[in-house]
Amino acid sequence: MSRRVVVTGVGAVTPLGVGAPALIDRWTAGECGIEDGMGRCDAFDPADLLSRKEVRRSDRFTQLALIAAGEALEQAGWEDGAIEPERAGCLIGTGIGGIGTIEANHTVLTEQGPRKVSALSIPMLMANAAAGSVAMRHQLKGQCYGTVSACAAGAHAIGAGMRMVQYGDADACVVGGSESALTPLSIAAFGVMAATSPTGMSRPFDARRDGFVMGEGAGVLVLEAEEVALARGAQPLGYVTGYGATADAHHITAPEPSGEGAARAIRAALADAGVEPEDLVYVNAHGTSTPMNDRAETEAIKAALGDHAPNVPVTSTKSAIGHLLGAAGAVEAVATLLALRAGVVPPTIGWAEADEGMDLDYSPQAKPMAARTGADRELAPVGAASGPGVANGASGSLPDEDSGGRIGISNSFGFGGHNAVICMEAS
Repeated sequence: MSRRVVVTGVGAVTPLGVGAPALIDRWTAGECGIEDGMGRCDAFDPADLLSRKEVRRSDRFTQLALIAAGEALEQAGWEDGAIEPERAGCLIGTGIGGIGTIEANHTVLTEQGPRKVSALSIPMLMANAAAGSVAMRHQLKGQCYGTVSACAAGAHAIGAGMRMVQYGDADACVVGGSESALTPLSIAAFGVMAATSPTGMSRPFDARRDGFVMGEGAGVLVLEAEEVALARGAQPLGYVTGYGATADAHHITAPEPSGEGAARAIRAALADAGVEPEDLVYVNAHGTSTPMNDRAETEAIKAALGDHAPNVPVTSTKSAIGHLLGAAGAVEAVATLLALRAGVVPPTIGWAEADEGMDLDYSPQAKPMAARTGADRELAPVGAASGPGVANGASGSLPDEDSGGRIGISNSFGFGGHNAVICMEAS
């Protein structure tokens, strides 16, 4: 059995605001959610959307996942009985899990002793807490687990959920990633390993890039078998058509310089989707703003796409929201699908100075996206970046009339040498 997998709902909480429309509208408009060198979700107050009990019993990374999942499921139109609970899975990735809970309770331990440590510490800090909490809240009784693969965790969750639905192990799967690691220990640890930007600026692919900017947030997608979604009257936003995952087996934190492992993941995703490099109209890059990653990713894209590489816009969501670690792949997949539907290439904010040998189209300003694939590609009409085209793509109503068939990929690469690429098509 191999079924087509559709996306029927998306949700996001990012430094650009609460909700997927805020992510795509503000990014496409060239707005940046990074302030004082951090990508914080300042507009997010868990008490506004969650019960007092849920807030008290969950870490912030779980709270972010619950809000994003709620948005995605509402858009998908899941009513009671819409999907058989036992046929619905839930996979939510994270890179670090409840580090805020760990740090807070370590302080309690050292200052007040072990008897004062919260009895909720373990269920709050465990990496699978977000997946379990989303499943419990929405009664998702199929396969449920958390993917933990650093910055590729969200993409791995999407890929695994796609396979689950594709092969008939589930009719639907709620997938995504969540992270909230803006804590003293995490900030210090990334800083001393020279991974983060000392200037507090996220400038992917720019010659002046000097490290990533940490952020927090969550992204969730609702995946369903196409026939199941259509039978219940759902309107698909698009398709998850391909998934490729590889390992560098090179270094625990540094990418393989040639991008060979990442290139294999891109090729695998395209082959899985049954498309050629010439079919792509957009690449959502991992684009961390680190010297090594951005160069290796550029090499990977060139190797995988060949002569077509210079023709495809390559932009980084991290230029607008920072690096969301384990949530990055899921948030960026949401952004990729909505960009394909809107027909607008969101910008790589801050890119201004080309680096030697890095000569792809990094698009520092929003521009129209190709409407058709292959040799007959045409440009979609340009609308206001935050106008109806983008809003419709985010809300699930009709997208730009030429959006059908636009194909793009979202790249995610993580510490440990993890590479995951998702291929998506707008409906």
